[in-house]
Amino acid sequence: MTSKLHRTSVGSGTHWEDLAGYARAVRVGDRILVSGTTATGPEGVVGAGDAAAQTRFILDKIEKAIVQLGGALSDVVRTRVYVRHAADWESVALVHGERFGAIRPANTLIQAQLIGDEYLVEIEAEAIVGSTHAL
Repeated sequence: MTSKLHRTSVGSGTHWEDLAGYARAVRVGDRILVSGTTATGPEGVVGAGDAAAQTRFILDKIEKAIVQLGGALSDVVRTRVYVRHAADWESVALVHGERFGAIRPANTLIQAQLIGDEYLVEIEAEAIVGSTHAL
């Protein structure tokens, strides 16, 4: 007998989600997958020219989506970080470490040609609800 997994999703209200037809995050069973997330707020880019500020905004946005789907940031088991400029890796990694130092998800940091010149960082995350690392 096959069990059918329930699928739930949330958006963050950016016009990109409607335009491209994707959700900010999707939960299926105990897994939450968060789309590539940039520092886009209601008025556009947040933290222009500051990769660390963009990273903080992005991680807050990711955490909000995970919480809306019944998880916690401590359930994150994987992150993928894309930076426009290789020189920004350390400032971005330090912010990632502030939020995930005790959680220790698997992580990849890649230099990438991001869409939109003002975006310096984009981050994806995967969480498994209930896998919370002891903090």
